[in-house]
Amino acid sequence: MEKQNAYSRPVTLGNILRFAVPTIIMSVFMSFYTMVDGLFVSNLIGTEALSAINLTAPVIQLVTAVSTMLATGGSAVIMKKMGEQKIKGAREDFTFLILVNVAVGFFMCALGYGITEKIFGSMNLSEAVSGYCITYLRKYLLFTVPILLMNNFTLYMIASEKASLSLCCSVAGGVLNIVLDYLLIGVCGLGISGAAVATGLGYSVTAVVGLIVFGKRKSLLHFTKPAFHIRVLGKAAFNGCSEMATSLVTGIVTMMFNWTMLHYVGENGVAAVTIIMYVLMFASSLYTGYSYGVAPMISYYYGEKNHEKLKKLILLSLKVIAGISIATAVFSFAATKPLVSVFARPDNPVFGLAVTGNRICTLALCFIGFNIFASGMFTALSNGAVSFILAVSRSFVFMLITMLVFPVILGVNGIWLATPAAELMAIILSAVMFFRYRKRYKY
Repeated sequence: MEKQNAYSRPVTLGNILRFAVPTIIMSVFMSFYTMVDGLFVSNLIGTEALSAINLTAPVIQLVTAVSTMLATGGSAVIMKKMGEQKIKGAREDFTFLILVNVAVGFFMCALGYGITEKIFGSMNLSEAVSGYCITYLRKYLLFTVPILLMNNFTLYMIASEKASLSLCCSVAGGVLNIVLDYLLIGVCGLGISGAAVATGLGYSVTAVVGLIVFGKRKSLLHFTKPAFHIRVLGKAAFNGCSEMATSLVTGIVTMMFNWTMLHYVGENGVAAVTIIMYVLMFASSLYTGYSYGVAPMISYYYGEKNHEKLKKLILLSLKVIAGISIATAVFSFAATKPLVSVFARPDNPVFGLAVTGNRICTLALCFIGFNIFASGMFTALSNGAVSFILAVSRSFVFMLITMLVFPVILGVNGIWLATPAAELMAIILSAVMFFRYRKRYKY
């Protein structure tokens, strides 16, 4: 009845924010994990170490992609069984998929640890940056199992009606990461190893709490004797493959940025890209959190065939996103130098590159929110095909086109302009899909 009452309320800005604010906070804190590392690393170690964190990002994205696939796909399979009142089978599958995550985590840790030196030894990096990459990634990979468990338990807590607990774990993990970064890097002098350990332990908060919570039989989902069904694993992988593709694409685009910057500017360019990605990542987390928050409302009103509420919800959402877009774009442009100075001193060559780049990339903030919301909206409307097309076109196809064309014509400024241009192309496609399906969904 509690959910019914919540969805029965009028569609107002206040009621929408009741759904969206917790997921926005959780999404923002998740983005802090990487940003805090960059902040401490750049100031306490140097911009070479900051470049190394970005160069290791594609490998980390691969780990994230696998866990995202198993988490989102597995959650859909398990909660479908719960809805069919196959409670025992759902708990058996849940336990089985968690064990699969653990096994995959150990395998990826061992594999990554073994090939790390070969990966960065072949990239023609300076000895210092290559050393930072190897050290950071090897320490980070030691936490592969907790990272996979964290991604899974975050979704399973929400599915088990423990969204507030999931939020608390994310906040606690973010705070722990900040404290440990200061202690391990600034006080203990562990360098980039300390940054990796701080991030890993921050992620481990949700993993440890999840093991405790799901170990108790009073939880809606809890560990039990597993049933080893390969078919369940196949369904989970299939259901989550689009999310995995999106994560993999992010890693590929990051590699493209790094390679292009290394070609045109060198390692200072990679550090500048990292700083700008932090700004874009923070803004994106606002929109992602909002989209996650309103998605259940969109799905509910669509299923209820309450077209009036659905239309009002989407219209209000577009206004909210427009407001956030204007605010973030104005702030980012006006505060470019102070933002960049947090990561690089004005006398550092990285500073000038990042200032120019951020001012150009700020244009993307006008479009990102609408593109993220459009993809999330179609997912909530059970149109995964359109959502997949929008997500992959935005994050890969359009980025690939602009990254190949713009730098050749405009040089370094073309690299910065690639992101706004790709987001502009994506918003045109989003608008086409929005109006094409307007009559079907009656929003």
